Amino acid sequence: MADKITEKDLKKLNSKKGIKQFLKDENISISKVLRNLNYESRLKSLQEELIKLQQWAGENGEKIVIIFEGRDAAGKGGAIRRTTEHLNPREFKVVALPKPSAEEKGQWYFQRYINQLPRKGKMVFFDRSWYNRAVVEPVNGFCTPEEYKIFMNQVNDFERMITESGITLIKFYFSISKDEQEKRFEEIKSSPVKKWKYSAVDQKAIEMWDHYTDFKKKMFKKTNTEIAPWIIIKANKKTKARVETIEHILNTIPYKPKDISIVKHIEVEEKLID
Repeated sequence: MADKITEKDLKKLNSKKGIKQFLKDENISISKVLRNLNYESRLKSLQEELIKLQQWAGENGEKIVIIFEGRDAAGKGGAIRRTTEHLNPREFKVVALPKPSAEEKGQWYFQRYINQLPRKGKMVFFDRSWYNRAVVEPVNGFCTPEEYKIFMNQVNDFERMITESGITLIKFYFSISKDEQEKRFEEIKSSPVKKWKYSAVDQKAIEMWDHYTDFKKKMFKKTNTEIAPWIIIKANKKTKARVETIEHILNTIPYKPKDISIVKHIEVEEKLID
């Protein structure tokens, strides 16, 4: 390994951040420290571009909606946190709606989501979205077959209407393997600060894996449109998934000024892990 370390790598290892990682974990390898440092450096550069994007959106009255879908424990929340952590909190919001109230159940399904859409100059990040009705709800019996059918018949028109009204819509699906999901569930259950995340729906996720897959495939077949295509993020490795998510956002939205030397193009991955 030593002969592969460059002068640039040595500077990184001898930095405060590098030394801090060695002190934090005496068994950590040099290669892992370098990976962590490169990730943090890349993330910082991308987050600086995100600030420029947000400022551009505010100055030009842009309306941006980014939805994060995927299996439970796929890393959606972590990706949203890394994407938004340095943005002006007054100019964006993260939406993670609870189960609908009795009043909301009597409304048009999309109404509670319409109420969350952005005003001019704002950004909205959905931690799960209206696509609950495409996968989670039918798998777990939270909607009727008729309600599912109506949703699938309306969703493309709904997205066409909001994009025609001037909203930029980006749809992410975080794809993980069954083994990785099971591993993450065990980590969540054993963590004193994370175990609250483990819900009744999560408990059945592994058992219902194939059922989720069936509805996910139907969702992609019906809703992967030219107007609102799905961007598949391979999320078995969280750090890579977070970086690719931000890269996609920066590449999709035509903000200015954009530093092309930082923002690199990522091809959409069409083949799912799961």
